[in-house]
Amino acid sequence: MENKLHDYRKSYEKSSLIRENLDDNPFQQFRSWFHDVEKYGGVDEANAMTVSTIGSDGFPKSRIVLLKSYDENGFVFYTNYDSEKGKALLDNPKTCLSFFWPNTERQVIIKGTAKMVDENVSDNYFASRPKGSQLGALVSNQSSVIKNRQVLEDELSSLENKYENREVPRPKNWGGFLVKPATIEFWQGRPNRLHDRFLFSRTEADLDWKIERLAP
Repeated sequence: MENKLHDYRKSYEKSSLIRENLDDNPFQQFRSWFHDVEKYGGVDEANAMTVSTIGSDGFPKSRIVLLKSYDENGFVFYTNYDSEKGKALLDNPKTCLSFFWPNTERQVIIKGTAKMVDENVSDNYFASRPKGSQLGALVSNQSSVIKNRQVLEDELSSLENKYENREVPRPKNWGGFLVKPATIEFWQGRPNRLHDRFLFSRTEADLDWKIERLAP
């Protein structure tokens, strides 16, 4: 059966992006756009982003994770280091993060290099999580094959009893990745597919950013 999607079209007309209105610091520009997403509403998780990696099989793979913090050093998310994405990043730290915010008709695409955050950073974030999420990190041997869901439910029940009146320790194979960007692209949808795109690239000195407008 052929499914034609030719009529799935919309005209992007909510905003524009010109050089004069672009912050020279890409992290400040990201912060401004992120606040716009929250201000205009309509997006359940503004911090949801796609993380793309190259696996040991040579294939790229993308999945949605949640951005948990960012600053001038980069963008941080958390995962199981033994998961498919964790192993891929430890083997090949080059990665791509991307955000799509349909309520503002904007995308941000970040290419950079990932590294594990310090253990104390992972400890502090893990301690801030709800207890159910902490236990979930202990329960799941992420990306491994399991017989059925009952395996997870039984393990969770056992751990709930074990840690009923105790703090849940952070698993040593669970923690954060910091992605230090090499490039950050800001994409603003425009009518007639003539979108505005600006690319920030780190200079050789790694102290400043080169800014270029790209064709849509």
